[in-house]
Amino acid sequence: MQNLFSFPLIIDELTPSEKKYRLQASAGELAYIAEILKVPDVKNFEAEISVKPDKKNHRIDVWGKVKAEIEQTSVISLENFIKTYEPEFAIFYDTELSEKDLRGMEFELDDEVPDIIADGKIDLAEIAMEQAALALDDFPRKEGETFQFKSEFDEETTMAANPFASLAKLKK
Repeated sequence: MQNLFSFPLIIDELTPSEKKYRLQASAGELAYIAEILKVPDVKNFEAEISVKPDKKNHRIDVWGKVKAEIEQTSVISLENFIKTYEPEFAIFYDTELSEKDLRGMEFELDDEVPDIIADGKIDLAEIAMEQAALALDDFPRKEGETFQFKSEFDEETTMAANPFASLAKLKK
């Protein structure tokens, strides 16, 4: 699948000062993002991202905020609804770390794990889509919707169908 929403930064071209970027997805890019996020539709997608390289410590800090209006399907009513997500994030890249090096390292649960730079560039649009995906609800539902379970069996029917009930009768 061709990446239709992309904003790559070439690492060697970054200046030492902090730089801010603003991304706004077009209509065609919104359809692509919806396909990537596996949701019915994305109405709006934008991000404000800051990037600051630190050559001395071999790292690039990336932080910002994503704002996305995403149409989802409720797991309760199966109706579509729109919810706005605004995740904030902060990640960093290690400019000298390879994928092989990362696999050999051991991390504790609370450790900050660096991302790896692939092909000498990082894609800000890809980072923004990843952050939106991480913010999505696993089981989306409309505001105020609650699940009400109603059993089709009463307690007597359930007890009669229980295989252990017949074993209990044999014990007596």
